[in-house]
Amino acid sequence: METHAPHTFRHSYTKDRRLLLNRLRRMEGQVRGLQRMVEEEAYCLDLLQQVEALTAAADQVALLLIEDHVDGCLTHALASGHGEPYIDEVMTVVRRAMGRRGRRRLA
Repeated sequence: METHAPHTFRHSYTKDRRLLLNRLRRMEGQVRGLQRMVEEEAYCLDLLQQVEALTAAADQVALLLIEDHVDGCLTHALASGHGEPYIDEVMTVVRRAMGRRGRRRLA
């Protein structure tokens, strides 16, 4: 399955483009802040707290993209009778994203 839409296709996230770019710029600022903290040898737990904030921001961007994809791209694919590969594709991405979290061992 081709994962890239033709050049004439408008991606569903386009309607949230400004919001996405603003969030990504804020994340970029957070990364620069983390770099500065490391350079200044900040306290470990303060760094970890900032990394957690950055992770939460990235999760929000990912969630918005998934919502837009399901609402637009996937809905369009289903309506045109080509939904099955898109469903498989989105589920693969979601499973992979969820698998990034650390696993805790059960006692």
